[in-house]
Amino acid sequence: MLLLLDSASLYYRSYFALPESMRAPDGYPHNAVRGFLVTLDRLIQRFAPTAVAACWDADWRPHWRVDLVPTYKTHRLAEPGAGEGVELEPETLGPQVGAIAAILDAMGIARPGVPGYEADDVIASMAAQHPGPTVVVTGDRDLVQVVREGVQVLLAVNGGMDRWPLLDVPAVVDRFGVHPHQYVDFAVLRGDPSDGLPGVPGIGAKTAAALLAAYGDLDALVLAAAGSVERPLTARLAASLTEHAQAIQAARTVATAVSDLSFVVDPTLPDSPADAAMLRTLTDQWGVGRFVPDV
Repeated sequence: MLLLLDSASLYYRSYFALPESMRAPDGYPHNAVRGFLVTLDRLIQRFAPTAVAACWDADWRPHWRVDLVPTYKTHRLAEPGAGEGVELEPETLGPQVGAIAAILDAMGIARPGVPGYEADDVIASMAAQHPGPTVVVTGDRDLVQVVREGVQVLLAVNGGMDRWPLLDVPAVVDRFGVHPHQYVDFAVLRGDPSDGLPGVPGIGAKTAAALLAAYGDLDALVLAAAGSVERPLTARLAASLTEHAQAIQAARTVATAVSDLSFVVDPTLPDSPADAAMLRTLTDQWGVGRFVPDV
């Protein structure tokens, strides 16, 4: 079984879930490092994977997505003067992210990333290409789109891991009212403030689900909006869909995780560290030796 981690989602979650009073021997906060390693250990114990990949954002806000939707993730940009495309993050998180990356590398845990693409794209590609069972762990609902037979998503929301829903196809339908292959269209219609996707005026989650249940996908829905209008489509919604048709298609491309990336990565779960001496140095420095999974 392949375990795919949305690394940024998990280390951000750890950073904000645990207090900064958790400190390394030098007094620097290690809450994100500690929380990430504890989460990794619990996931390995729960799923007993044969392979693990901590997928990485080589580019958290790719230009090709911004060109299509200029508002894409603008709320997460650092203040002017910080540099183009610099992500706003707490001052004490950056060094911990570097430590997490170095510890994973020393452990021998694969950390794939592709220039010009986000971790979501890496995850979607690895999930599509892996022939066996796969579990994706993320706090990003957009990755619901990768759920299919053999691919589940453990959605890191609402409290501790024991409360995180493990979503297969029926669970996605039950939770969101749409099939996983409709989720991108659902998100585009409803909008997603967390990614800066505006949505279609007048369409919320319930209306989006009802429209997709009736028409199947965005293409059929936009086509229907240009013709005769029948319930659940109304004249007002049809006009809004027609007016925003170009923006809808752009947002759809932005929200769709790329699933055909090519990369060379061995996600096999190691039975010993790739660099035991470096791992010991790092875990001593950060005071997290007892939290490193025994793989």
